[in-house]
Order: sequence, then C-alpha cells, then structure tokens
Amino acid sequence: MNPPAPRTLARRTPLVLAVLTVIAIVGFIAVSRLVARLKANQKQIAWHAYEGGLLEVQANRPERALDDFRAALSYDHDNPRYQLSLARALRDTGRLDESEAYLVHLWDAAPQDSTINLALARLAARRGSIEDAIRYYHNAIYGAWATDADKNRRQARFELIQFLLNQNARPQAQAELIALAQILPPDPDLHLTVADLLVRAQDYQNALAEYQTVLKLDHNNAAAQAGAGEAAFHLGRYRTAEKYLQEAGGRQPGNSELRTQLQTAKLILETNPFLRRISDAERNRRIRSAFDHAGDRLKSCAQSKNIDLSASGAYNNAVQNSAPDLPSLWARWQASRPQLAHLNNPDNTDLPDTLMDLIVQIEQQTAQQCGEPSGIDLALLLSSRDRESVDQ
Repeated sequence: MNPPAPRTLARRTPLVLAVLTVIAIVGFIAVSRLVARLKANQKQIAWHAYEGGLLEVQANRPERALDDFRAALSYDHDNPRYQLSLARALRDTGRLDESEAYLVHLWDAAPQDSTINLALARLAARRGSIEDAIRYYHNAIYGAWATDADKNRRQARFELIQFLLNQNARPQAQAELIALAQILPPDPDLHLTVADLLVRAQDYQNALAEYQTVLKLDHNNAAAQAGAGEAAFHLGRYRTAEKYLQEAGGRQPGNSELRTQLQTAKLILETNPFLRRISDAERNRRIRSAFDHAGDRLKSCAQSKNIDLSASGAYNNAVQNSAPDLPSLWARWQASRPQLAHLNNPDNTDLPDTLMDLIVQIEQQTAQQCGEPSGIDLALLLSSRDRESVDQ
C-alpha cells in the first residue's frame, strides 16, 4: 500500500488538531466540574460539621464543639466564620492562647470587624485584663456591624460595664455608663438598667437623674421610685428620699428594706435641728432630745464593752487602744448638760453648734466601737455627714 501523499496529510492535520483540542476542552470541563463538585461536597461536609458544633455550643458543650469546628476547617481551611467559632470554643474551654492566635489572625485581616473585636474583648475579660478589654470593647462598639448595629453596640457596652463593675473598676464603669445614658432611646427599661448599674458603681448623683428620667417616661414605675429613693438616701438628700420612698412603699408594701429606709429618712427630718423651716423653740427641743439620746447611746455602748465611764485614766476594756475616748466623751457630756438651759439665750449663738458637735462625736465614736446604731441614733449619725443636703 502506498503512503498518503504529503498534500493529503497536510489537509488532515488541522482536523486532527481540532479534534484533539475539542477532546482537551471537554476533558478540562469535565475535570473542572469534578473538582467543583468535590469542593462543593467538601464545603457541604464542612457546613454540616459546623452546624453540629453550633448545636454543641447551644447545649453548653463547647468541649465537644471543638472537634466539629476543627473538622469543618479541615474541609474549608480559610472560612473566617469557622475560625471565629473555633476561637470562641477554645476560649470557653480555657484554651486562651490558642483562641488568641485564631482571633489575632482574623483581626489582622479585618480590624474593623466588630464581631472579631467583641470576641477579643471577651477573651481579654476572661483574662481579667481591663486595658485590653476596654480597647477591644470600644473597637466593637465603634466598629462595623453587619446587622442591628445600635442594639449590638449597646449590648457590647453593657458587657463592658458589667466586666468593669466585677473588676471593681468603678471610675471606668461610671464613665461608660454616663456615655451610654446620653445615647439611649426613650425606653424606660433601658434607662432603669443604667440607673441600677450607676447605683452599683456608687454614682448616686447620676443614678438619681436616670431614675427621674425613667419616671418622666413611666410615671408609676415602682422600681424607679424605689431606686430614686435609695440614690437620694445615699446622697444625704433625705427630703427627696422620703418623697420617692413613700411613693414606692405604697406600691411595694411588703418591701422591708424600703420601709426601713423610709423610717430612717423620716426620723432624720424629724430630729435634725438645723432645718430651715423650724422655729427656734423646735430647734432647741430637738437639740435637747438629741443630747439625751447621745448620752444614753454612750452609756449603753460603754456597758457593752465593759468600760467604766466614771474612771479617770483607768478602765477595763478588751479594746484598750480606743477605750479612753468614751470616758472623755462622757465627761464632756456631763459638763455640757447644764448648758442646755441656756439655749434660749440670744447671746449664745454658737451654743447649738457646740452641743451638736459633741453629739455627733459621741455618735461617731460609739458607732466605731459598738457598731452602727439604729433609730434616732442612726438618724443623728447620718444627718451629721452633710447638714446642707438633709432638707433637699
């Protein structure tokens, strides 16, 4: 058989190349589809593993969730959602360094992502690091949220405040609460929560203002009335405290703590001799009554500590370093008693202050040695701390 002529071969070559090209393209498409299907299957397996991990987390089993999240990442290595979930599970199981490694890697790629910053903030809080917690919580608060930005920012700040209060970092907590209060919507529940946290932070001035904001939004809010009464009580504003505690007590008759605070506020207003609205005669009557109560308190305290008030320099007391104070106060009390008859003398303008100073010293010293008093003695002790604010 004769071989094909060169011209015939030349005509066949393009056809062969075309066929081979088509075969290559079809093969490439088939392989690409196979690879895509394989990747899709891997992603599906990863997703199922991830969902299993989420169920374990929801069931409060983060230890079991670790295997699921790691399995998910083995099929989808660069998925940031899976990395973040694994980092959270590592944090919740105490593997803080491993958790930090994942979170820092994620943060480097997206430093403005609030979800990542919140996870780092919670990690810092878990370690008790106030400085890092504040930094990352602030990043979360002011960063980018995919959904519900206002709600998530508010929740992040509440978390930060709770952490600071638990760390006894009251000044920082107060600053966060003041900033939060200024941007709250007119929601009485949110303002009430902030007011309660301000009380925990011992910022009674701003707490009172927040409780009053609640009452403007919800006039009959018993919790806000009670909180306002407590805040005013701590501020020494006993007239205001009486008003709010009276209102709250009417709605919570079984609240013994409210009742006790109200009784104390009333006693303070009934016994304080320096209220502007009372007459000179009433002022003098209150001073005499307070003087007698202070003397009785001094005697009962000395008796409970086995102190001889009549002793001069000699005493029998278990707390010897403070025992001489009570006998000396008793001597001054006895020496001052005749001066009560001169309270009406217009020439003795300093006498009321002199007598009340002695009464306050007795109440303070007996409280130090024998514990906080009750009743009128407690009223005298509390009202002495800030005379100007008592009637506010």
